[in-house]
Amino acid sequence: MARFDVTDAEWALIEPLLPVAATGPLPRRVRDQFNGVLWRFRTGSGWRDVPERYGPWSTVYSRFSGWARAGVFQGLMAALIAEAAARGQVGLHLVSVDSTIVPAHHESDRPAGQPEEEGPGRRAAGHLRSRALQATQHHRAP
Repeated sequence: MARFDVTDAEWALIEPLLPVAATGPLPRRVRDQFNGVLWRFRTGSGWRDVPERYGPWSTVYSRFSGWARAGVFQGLMAALIAEAAARGQVGLHLVSVDSTIVPAHHESDRPAGQPEEEGPGRRAAGHLRSRALQATQHHRAP
C-alpha cells in the first residue's frame, strides 16, 4: 500500500458503496483502481501518468468514467458524511468553501470582433442594463 492509499478501515466504509455488476465476481483490483483515481486527482497528473501499481491507466480511467456517469462519487460523499454524522464526527472544520472570483475584462461580454455598443443602455463597466431597468428609467416621471 502506498503512502496515500486508503486504509483498511477507510476501505471497509467505501467498498460497499461502489457498484459492481449484478452477475460475476467483484473485480479483483477495484481497490487499486479506486486508489489510482485518488492518486490522479491528488497529484493533478494525466491519466497516462497513473502508476502501474494501480493497474493499466486505461482501466483506471474507465472505472472512474463509469463511476462518474453513474453518480457514484456524489453517493459516496453523501454516505460518508451521513456515517460521520452518525458517529458525531461532523463539524464545521470539515467544510471548505471556495470564494474564488475571476474578474472579466469589460470587453468580454461580446464575441471577438463585434464592435462595442453605445447608447443609453451601457454602463461604465461595459455591461448592458436589463431591459426592465431601461424601460422603467425611460418611462418614469421627471
